[in-house]
Amino acid sequence: MKGIVLAGGSGSRLHPVTLAVSKQLLPVGDKPMVYYPLSVLMLAGIRDILIISTPAELPRFRRLFGDGSGLGLRIGYAEQHRPGGIAEALLIGAPFIGGDPVALVLGDNVFHGTSFSALLQRECADLRGCVLFGYRVGDPERYGVAEVDADGRLLSLEEKPARPRSDRAVTGLYLYDGDAVGIAESLRPSARGELEITDLNRVYLERGTARLVDLGRGFAWLDTGTPESLLKAGQYVLTMEERQSIRIACVEEIALRMGYIGADECFALGARLATSAYGRYVMDIAREFGAEAVAP
Repeated sequence: MKGIVLAGGSGSRLHPVTLAVSKQLLPVGDKPMVYYPLSVLMLAGIRDILIISTPAELPRFRRLFGDGSGLGLRIGYAEQHRPGGIAEALLIGAPFIGGDPVALVLGDNVFHGTSFSALLQRECADLRGCVLFGYRVGDPERYGVAEVDADGRLLSLEEKPARPRSDRAVTGLYLYDGDAVGIAESLRPSARGELEITDLNRVYLERGTARLVDLGRGFAWLDTGTPESLLKAGQYVLTMEERQSIRIACVEEIALRMGYIGADECFALGARLATSAYGRYVMDIAREFGAEAVAP
C-alpha cells in the first residue's frame, strides 16, 4: 500500500507566520507538524510515501527526511503549485500510486489513540473501496460530515453543511482501493475551483463501498489550522508526553518498533539530536532495544 502526505496549501488562517514557512513545518509540541501524519502512515505499516507540497517548501521537507532511508522508508516528493483541493493529491500522486491502494493523510492533522496502529493495519489489510474515519465534534459545520444509521452504516456525506445531519466530522485520513485515481480523474472542480474530497468519497458511497470507522473514546483528533487549535494541539502533546513519559509521533521510535530499522540505527538518529530532550529520548529507546552505541 502507498501513502501520501498532503502538506501543501497557503496556511492563510495562520498568517503572518506561514508567510515565511510551511504550516506543516511549524512545531506541535516538540516536533514539526508533519511528523504526526507521517507517523500515521508508518503505524499503518506503509513504507512507500509521497510528500506533496509547494515548490518553495519541498526543499525543506527533503532536508528533514531525505529519501527516507534513515527511517527504513522510501520517501518521494511532488509539487502542488497552487491549492487545488484534497482530491487533487491523487492526481498529482498518480504516477506514484499506480494501481495500488493508497492512504491519504492531511499534513495538519494530529491523531493519537490506544491501539491506533492495530486499527490502521487491520483496515488497510481488509480494504475494499473506501474507509473514512469519523470523530464527534461540537462544531461539525466546519468539516465534512458523515451521517450513519443505528448500525453504523454510512448514509450520507456533506461538506461543511449549514445544518449538519450528525456530529461526526470526517477526519483528514482516507484509505482507498485502486480505483481512487480513476475516480479523481472524473471529478469536476467545485464552485471554489477545487477538487473536493467529499465528491470523491460520495462516488464510493454511491457504489456501496464506503465505510466509516468511528474514532471513539480513547482517541484524539486535532486539527491545527488556526492559531488557537495549533496551540491546543501543542499543549495536548506536551501534557500527554509528560504524564506518560512517551513521545507522540516519534518517527525514529516507530521505525524501530515496526522493524524498519535496527537499534543501533535508531541510536545514531538520536545521537544527531543529542543536545535536545527528543534526541536523548530516542537514544534511551534504542538502548532498551539493545543498542550498543555510545553517545558522543
